[in-house]
Amino acid sequence: MPGNVSRFVWLRKFAVGHNSTAANRLLDRLEFLQGIGLSVESLAGVPTHRVARLRRQGERYFTDGVRDIGVNRRLAILAACVIEWEAAIADAVVETHDRIVGKTWREAKQVHEARIGDARTTVTDTLRAFTTLGTAMIEARNDGVPIETALTQSPEWARLDDWVAIAAQLSSTMAEEPLAHVGRGYHRFRRYAPRMLRCLRIGCAPIAKPLLAAAMAIGNARSSVHPDIDFLRPNSKWRRHLKVQEAGDGHLREVAVLFHLRDAFRSGDMWLAHSRRYGDITQVLVPLTMAQEQMGRLTLPRDPHAWLEDRTRRLEEGLKRLGAAARDGTIPHGSIEDGELRIDRLSAAVPDEAEELILDLYRRLPPARITDILLEVDAAIGFTEAFTHLRTGAPCEDNIGLLNVLLAEGLNLGLRKMAEASNTHDYWKLSRLARWYVESEAMNQALAMVVAAQGKLSMAAHWGMGASASSDGQFFPTARHGEAMNTINAKYGSEPGLKAYTHVSDQFAPFASQTIPATVSEAPYILDGLLMNEAGRQVTEQFADTAGYTDHVFGLSALLDRRLVLRIRDLPSRRFYVFDPRATPTELRKLVAGKIRKDIVVANWPDLFRSVATVNGGRITPSQLLRKLASYPRQNDLALALREVGRVERTLFLIDWILDADMQRRAQIGLNKGEAHHALKNALRIGRQGEIRDRTSEGQHYRIAGLNLLAAIIIYWNTLHLGEAVDLRLRDGLDVPPELLAHISPLGWAHILLTGEYRWPKGAEPV
Repeated sequence: MPGNVSRFVWLRKFAVGHNSTAANRLLDRLEFLQGIGLSVESLAGVPTHRVARLRRQGERYFTDGVRDIGVNRRLAILAACVIEWEAAIADAVVETHDRIVGKTWREAKQVHEARIGDARTTVTDTLRAFTTLGTAMIEARNDGVPIETALTQSPEWARLDDWVAIAAQLSSTMAEEPLAHVGRGYHRFRRYAPRMLRCLRIGCAPIAKPLLAAAMAIGNARSSVHPDIDFLRPNSKWRRHLKVQEAGDGHLREVAVLFHLRDAFRSGDMWLAHSRRYGDITQVLVPLTMAQEQMGRLTLPRDPHAWLEDRTRRLEEGLKRLGAAARDGTIPHGSIEDGELRIDRLSAAVPDEAEELILDLYRRLPPARITDILLEVDAAIGFTEAFTHLRTGAPCEDNIGLLNVLLAEGLNLGLRKMAEASNTHDYWKLSRLARWYVESEAMNQALAMVVAAQGKLSMAAHWGMGASASSDGQFFPTARHGEAMNTINAKYGSEPGLKAYTHVSDQFAPFASQTIPATVSEAPYILDGLLMNEAGRQVTEQFADTAGYTDHVFGLSALLDRRLVLRIRDLPSRRFYVFDPRATPTELRKLVAGKIRKDIVVANWPDLFRSVATVNGGRITPSQLLRKLASYPRQNDLALALREVGRVERTLFLIDWILDADMQRRAQIGLNKGEAHHALKNALRIGRQGEIRDRTSEGQHYRIAGLNLLAAIIIYWNTLHLGEAVDLRLRDGLDVPPELLAHISPLGWAHILLTGEYRWPKGAEPV
């Protein structure tokens, strides 16, 4: 390969792109892998976790390393890599196409807005000219002067033909839509789309068959593209634009097909075989009999009528309580008047004495280097035992080197800078340790060990019992030439970036974190962290911000026995859904938006049951299911059923939120804990000016996971020493009210030396 890169390394170095060149680079790899002709059935019977491990080993080896291993292991690794890479690259091709469609649409909107902007001056001049003519006509009528005489004296009369023509052109410009300009992207699509459609193994639902046929016609170079537009909905705006195309000009039609292809993959009407992201969701859900066996401790009944009876009773009781409170004027810090809800913001509930106690306890903490903290926490917990050799499974004997790697990830320094700042290891030693010992599973296991140990410390019990958690996203700027997820969200400025979505327990432990694109909604990811590890599964009450306020999220969280509590900014605009609007108390009827459709819930209860069992069993993440269902078109009954369940649960939550000031305060406290983590992590990511410069999603993920693990280690150390500071204060004869300890936070870092050289004990034995 060019640049002395082996074929093996070239195949695994793929990334989602943004243009046709990137799409063709992916298709080069996909065609090569498909040419090998290895079927998915080759791995039939091999456990999924074993396939994943073989793939990770293949991604760590260089070509000479693969040659040196035994034949059987080599063949197993290569087979797993070929099949897994083929599926992953196909997903990347679809994602790249998605981004190209989005780019084309944004450019069309920009052209549309620019044309309207350019026309503003002309619009003003035209209106002024017609205003002059109209004024002359009105004055002539009022003065009894013949209109013809008045018009001929107007300076605009001589240019009336021009002004009418300009007005007609302006009317056309102002009435046009961005769709009129998407045809500009035709040549961009043409560079890769036919090849893409020939390579991808696409399946579809019956409703998408006309679209698939139109797409395959584009992929078949020898096929003449038929002018039919059966793939469009009857009321589609595309129809109007396609009708005005010249005969034989199929450019806009091809663009329309490719736009709708993107939407079909998003919605699930089309899918790829052996795909994790774009697979057929109906094939992922576990069978009903297996679902009934796997539900475990969840309380979801098998009979939908039992669930509906319980929710009907709870909803009636809640509405009666809220109606009585509205009538009696006893809504805490609020009222309902004329169908409008008003809720006052809660005031701060932190005692003044707490600030003095916080300062005194932190003054008693010993100053420490970050290297000493890592050694001390590892000696107490042994979290480095989670990092074993990817191939042999042997524990890492070079603990100092491993801690160097973890510190480099957590501080965002990178291995080269860490090698320069460390007194023990060079870059190549750190690179070898990172390649063979540091992976996602090990990071997660180490994090779980630290979180579990922190929860057992006596000080942590003052903050909670680990039964509630909050989640929030934190923006990280990224390199402009980074990989797929480096997208621009105007909320955070004009620089590209990603978000780390983190779950924090009521004991301040960041027990789960994942990397998500900066532009996506956070709502689908709220439940992911609750199923990642044992700490998340202990959570029964989840706090989040208004971004999570969707029916599907409420529905799935309730079916998973999690209580979702959201801090709502625009509460007065929220509305209720009820089973019987006529039975709603008079004071609340203006707040009712609609009626719950019981028939949809009953008809789709088996699939809802299967969906919950599939998610709870870890076969797919909640975000995968929610993203898919949220994008489904109207005809998908499972999405509609989950929406109806969510409307019930959302209404029950709104009633409780309005009547329970303590819930509002708990949500505020929980979210404050999550937001306080942002400050600690901003202080830790000192390297590269806080910018994530890794070009691959895997590298970015390790940066975020390393940062989360380092934050958890510091929180454990602070929690331990804050407990010792409390004991020391008591020995000094000073009072430590237990109720004030709930306001202490283990998120301080002023006493920790984070910068400078990272010195470790020379010749230190493995801890």
